[in-house]
This record gives sequence, structure tokens and C-alpha cells, in this order.
Amino acid sequence: MEFELNASFPEERTAREAQRKLQALRITSVTAGEDGMSFSACVEDGVIERAAHLIRETGGTADWH
Repeated sequence: MEFELNASFPEERTAREAQRKLQALRITSVTAGEDGMSFSACVEDGVIERAAHLIRETGGTADWH
């Protein structure tokens, strides 16, 4: 099962860093927001906890749908 992640960050730099780290988790469906400080991604349930930790670790907040 997949869940949609909507993440936001205080800076573009940290959003880009989190996107790169998510790609290392093999999450490839990342769509950057127009503001450069947010993105959405489809995350498999097997890596949700790791993805959530990564977002928090890089200073972001995440909403799951």
C-alpha cells in the first residue's frame, strides 16, 4: 500500500536535502512544490517510519494521506 506524503521545510536547501535522501530510500515519485520548500511523494508502507524520521531529521514537517 502507498501513502501520500506532503512535507514542508523552512528552507529550500533542507527540502532538496530531504528529497535526495528519500531517493536513497528508493522513493522516486517526488514532486517538488512551486515554493521550493515543500514536496509530495508516494511512500510504500514499508518505509513510512524511515521517511518520517528523515523529514524530521532535516527540519521538516510531514502530513500523511
